[in-house]
Amino acid sequence: MTLTNQNIEQLLQHCKSGDQHAQMEVYNRYYKAMYNTSLRIVKDSYEAEDIMQESFLTAFTKLESLKETKTFGSWLKRIVVNNSIYHYKKSGRYQDVPLDDVMYKVEDHGSNDQDQNLNHLKANQVLETMNTLKDNYRMCLTLHLIEGYDYDEICQIMNISSANCRTMISRAKDSLRKKLVPQGQY
Repeated sequence: MTLTNQNIEQLLQHCKSGDQHAQMEVYNRYYKAMYNTSLRIVKDSYEAEDIMQESFLTAFTKLESLKETKTFGSWLKRIVVNNSIYHYKKSGRYQDVPLDDVMYKVEDHGSNDQDQNLNHLKANQVLETMNTLKDNYRMCLTLHLIEGYDYDEICQIMNISSANCRTMISRAKDSLRKKLVPQGQY
């Protein structure tokens, strides 16, 4: 069976034994998602690329500490998010990334092109508006709404209390809502 046909558990076993081909296959399966995750946080494509590669190196060197191989994707994502937040806070330079660099093309699923374009436009406007929020608001909303982390996970990632997390997300949503109302999007 070739490496491309193996499931992630089998690949990770090969990775643990130092198989570079298996590591490359794992990298190829996850790098786009991990890059986009990092890019949404650090807002710099070159830095996101470095963070993503550094995160893969960390994951491969600490693979033995992964208890359940089925959770590899979420474990790797946690490494990427933590590294991204660390680099974002450390860099002190906050640059905007053009939205086109972050957005996926909307795939045609047989729906009306006009509806598709309208939905894509609305999604772009929401993401652009999110980028105008204060950094901590943007970061917590990204982690919660886009990355799918729950409040407890966000507390750990951002090193804040549960009450602070809930308040910050609530205020971030309110701020986003207020900024979208004049645009007629909410």
